[in-house]
Amino acid sequence: MGQALGLIQVDQSTVAVKESFGKFDEILEPGCHFLPWCIGKQVAGYLSLRVQQLDVRCETKTKDNVFVNVVASVQYRALADKASDAFYRLSNTREQIQSYVFDVIRACVPKMNLDDAFEQKNEIAKAVEDELEKAMSMYGYEIVQTLIVDIEPDEHVKRAMNEINAGKLHILVFGPKFHSDEQNCTTSSIAARMRLAANEKAEAEKILQIKRAEGDAESKYLSGLGIARQRQAIVDGLRDSVLAFSENVPGTSARDVMDMVLVTQYFDTMKDIGASSKSSSVFIPHGPGAVRDIAAQIRDGQLQAGML
Repeated sequence: MGQALGLIQVDQSTVAVKESFGKFDEILEPGCHFLPWCIGKQVAGYLSLRVQQLDVRCETKTKDNVFVNVVASVQYRALADKASDAFYRLSNTREQIQSYVFDVIRACVPKMNLDDAFEQKNEIAKAVEDELEKAMSMYGYEIVQTLIVDIEPDEHVKRAMNEINAGKLHILVFGPKFHSDEQNCTTSSIAARMRLAANEKAEAEKILQIKRAEGDAESKYLSGLGIARQRQAIVDGLRDSVLAFSENVPGTSARDVMDMVLVTQYFDTMKDIGASSKSSSVFIPHGPGAVRDIAAQIRDGQLQAGML
């Protein structure tokens, strides 16, 4: 009904392009406007003044021959005082911006190594923004901001970088040895990165093996000291017991005492084997005859000692 009467409404943050018999006439601000269509007045279209965002994914190659996907986010808007240029001079604004982003990224990134590209994302974004600002201003657009939101290397390169970091972490944890040229870990190809990762991993494994060997040697040394001290304590205890028994019991010798100690240890061993529920089966010749043999041996030893 409003169009039939020549009335149109322009929404907020939007402008309308007015034409008279197909020729640009003026820009209509938000609000209600009278356009008598009967005398050739009409609205050619509407133009939004809101900030818009365009995400561009560009595949390119770094200086060290690594393919990466660079994701750029461009925020732009049309200028109200140049609305006619923005409406008439560009047929597809988004494709035009995308072309400029491709051109700048593919000119900047090939001059950088992969690690430098990660560190200099702001410089890449600034170069894209400057080029877009210079190119799009003549078409009535303002570049609000440009961000490099992501740099995605090839999957093989990611895996190689993770291997490198894992190897360096092992070295930092388990040993002080580290490559002096850490800052030059970026190589000229994916294969070189894989070799570097393998070297770091091998170095870490080497340090782990050395630490295990040192720990095993130290453990064995301490265990040997413990066994030697235990045996020395046993010998000292037996000697003291034999001397004390010989002094307190007349007519006994050191040999008699040792025989009795051996029989006592024999029965203690049998008791320990029988009382242990976790011990493996052990077969030893034992029975009443064995006990008689032991007693006979002890008596023979005592008789022989008395006859001497």
